[in-house]
Amino acid sequence: MALASKFILAVTVLGSVLLGGAASRQYKPTKTFTEQELVPRKAGGPPNCFPAIGFKMPLHIPHSVANWWCDYDTEYAFMGFSYEVTACQSLEQLRQEFLDIRYTFKGRYVRLYGACDRSGFYDDIVGAAWRANLGVHALIWFGWDDPDIWKTRRDVLLAALHANPKAKFVTRVLQFGSEPLFDWALPPLDLAEQVKLAQGNLTSLHIPVTISEMAWGYQFIRSMKIMDQIDFIDAHMLPFFSTEASTADKSWPIVENDINWFVNNRRGKKIYLSQNGWPSTTYPGVEPNGPSAVADVPN
Repeated sequence: MALASKFILAVTVLGSVLLGGAASRQYKPTKTFTEQELVPRKAGGPPNCFPAIGFKMPLHIPHSVANWWCDYDTEYAFMGFSYEVTACQSLEQLRQEFLDIRYTFKGRYVRLYGACDRSGFYDDIVGAAWRANLGVHALIWFGWDDPDIWKTRRDVLLAALHANPKAKFVTRVLQFGSEPLFDWALPPLDLAEQVKLAQGNLTSLHIPVTISEMAWGYQFIRSMKIMDQIDFIDAHMLPFFSTEASTADKSWPIVENDINWFVNNRRGKKIYLSQNGWPSTTYPGVEPNGPSAVADVPN
């Protein structure tokens, strides 16, 4: 869905969280880590974990991600920005804007939106994120023009995650998106299988896998199979697309209803609100599903 948002928020909830090459790497699942296996990797509280405010990047790349990432229960409230990459920004621009996110707005994450198919682009993302002390919610973008291009994007991104030694230290999660259930990019069971395959591929890197999705997407037939498979939730709060939408100033009950749905159906998993917003205009891909929805932010 072609609506890029501004803010990443995180909801802290109690419960356990399970985490889950080059083209020559065999793309198949191996195993998923259990909660017990992940315990030694838990870091201390901020600022002694990445990407907490105040954390200082080491001069040299660490040997492992043990004690690297901040615990999920320390991540809540404002976390960063959703960042559209269809312009294929240069490394210089990525560095400048990622530093702005970190030091002007105190962001901790950048969640990618859209796709750039330029060779080496994710390496630029990793380099800019490392320099800015930002974590990344990476994205395999389905798009609408080519029904199979997501497979190429998947393979390229997985290869980059394995090949770049810094990638596993800044990539918090790999997402399939955006709104693949709501847009029916793949049948739910097929999408769940893709999540499982990606989890297996990334086992050695300890990178979780999820999808970026609205509550409505999960409510389709068999879509809860995805909830069972993903490692944590990247939830989209986009009340404009509700059939009950009217104006932005009346959107909070819709948001609250969706948050409550995620909390009640999360399977004990961490919730990040990774895309949030209300459009100021409509265009193909950003169109209301109700007759009263007004794309005008000041309302």
